Amino acid sequence: MLTFVLLCFLPAFAVSCGVTAAMRVVAPKVGLIDQPAARKVHTNPTPLGGGLGIVAGVLVPCLAAWVVAASPPLQAWLPEGVAGGVGIRGAMLLRILAAGAVLSLVGLIDDRFALPWPPRLLVQFGVAGFLVWSGVHATVFVDAPWVGYAVSVLWIVGLINSLNFLDNMDALSGGIGLIAASVFAAVMLGGMAEPRWLVGGMLLVLAGACAGFLTHNRPKAAIFMGDCGSTFLGMMLATLTLLGTFYSHEETGGGPHTILAPLCVLAVPLYDTITVTAIRLSQGRSPFQPDKSHF
Repeated sequence: MLTFVLLCFLPAFAVSCGVTAAMRVVAPKVGLIDQPAARKVHTNPTPLGGGLGIVAGVLVPCLAAWVVAASPPLQAWLPEGVAGGVGIRGAMLLRILAAGAVLSLVGLIDDRFALPWPPRLLVQFGVAGFLVWSGVHATVFVDAPWVGYAVSVLWIVGLINSLNFLDNMDALSGGIGLIAASVFAAVMLGGMAEPRWLVGGMLLVLAGACAGFLTHNRPKAAIFMGDCGSTFLGMMLATLTLLGTFYSHEETGGGPHTILAPLCVLAVPLYDTITVTAIRLSQGRSPFQPDKSHF
């Protein structure tokens, strides 16, 4: 088990740390700079685009694992059940990574050119709908399938914006992503009757990517993740919690109470999103207008 944990975590950490370091040099040259403002905490211009480290830290190890799992001579390196899991859900894995890449690209464009929120929200709903169509959805223990589909879309879009809203302090969004991914990975690998190798492994990869980014984002941050990282991080957490906790009652061996697991672990970003949205709407402002009214 320890070998599996290290094989998932360390490559993601190394890739994320290296790419984030490179973005510290590249970002100022291409205009990816977050300028100080009244609603912001930092007082000095700070590079953006560090989220590309998280994205690369997830994409590179996951794609490498997919190649290994698809190659019979290399399958012996993987724990029993991993290769089979990738084989069964390989197409779904690629769709999740593709959806994350799309969100990250839109976020990167927003970081550079400050896109208005309606098209960004439209893309988020489109990505969420695509993921649900791909099979990433909850049943929420209701017979009517459309209820689970609707809840899943709202869950994905909600967490995308939750992690995005939280990205207003050094190490906050990345730190919560690291904690949440680590806790869920522990549940998937040690809290089930049978380890959920694929979902647990992807969560460990996400945790490693967050940790690699945090080496540059810890206070006082040398770089920010920006929307390209926060939206990707929110989507990955939303997707993996659906796959691991909600996906199948029979497969997880849990009951309706398992719905509470992601709500508890992600209580901080969810509470922050709800309260911030309520405050902004009560003041007659757009819920997507940034401010300092965060929990």
